[in-house]
Amino acid sequence: MQVIDTIIFDLDGTLLNTLEDLTDSVNYMLAQYGFPTHTVEEVRMYVGNGVRLLVERALPADKKQMTDECLKVFSAHYDKNKANKTRPYDGINEMLAQVRSAGYKTAIVSNKYEKAVKALAAEEFGGMIDAAVGEREGMRPKPAPDGVYEAMRLLGATRQTAVYVGDSDVDVMTAKNAGLKMIGVEWGFRDKELLKSLGADVTVSSPSRILQAVKSI
Repeated sequence: MQVIDTIIFDLDGTLLNTLEDLTDSVNYMLAQYGFPTHTVEEVRMYVGNGVRLLVERALPADKKQMTDECLKVFSAHYDKNKANKTRPYDGINEMLAQVRSAGYKTAIVSNKYEKAVKALAAEEFGGMIDAAVGEREGMRPKPAPDGVYEAMRLLGATRQTAVYVGDSDVDVMTAKNAGLKMIGVEWGFRDKELLKSLGADVTVSSPSRILQAVKSI
């Protein structure tokens, strides 16, 4: 039996609370066109499938044809404002230090575009993340397993030696599609009951419980 030595994390809603900055950029974009803006809780339900779908979902029903144009406005604003209010969840940095000290390799796989993923990983977590993979040309977004496979390739991991940690329905499906065990976190953008109903192998109530979950999964 091979032992897990690699932990692959989702980013938004798992390691970082990015919701307020995403909401601000969505509402900036909408305001440029005089469209109605959204609450943080509304935007919470739009995230998880990449920024293009986030923008499409945020637009009025009769303005979906403007998605590509509005995506450029959103991205330009988010590039400059992605770290205004974004912070690691309480206990995340301590958890990363703990798993690194225990010898685990770490990666981030996100549906956020790769430039932002790499920048946030470097700014927020320093050298505690070995590989950061985001949305880019030629790589299908989650729940397709492409990003997970790329992280595994970069770190020399296999399905038997890696585990996936995330907070959403998209993450559960991603882990299943990649053939990995999945740890659901209960502090993110979706609730515990949904994660369990979709087939998360285990859920954890705080970052301090992740290492033990990895060892027991």
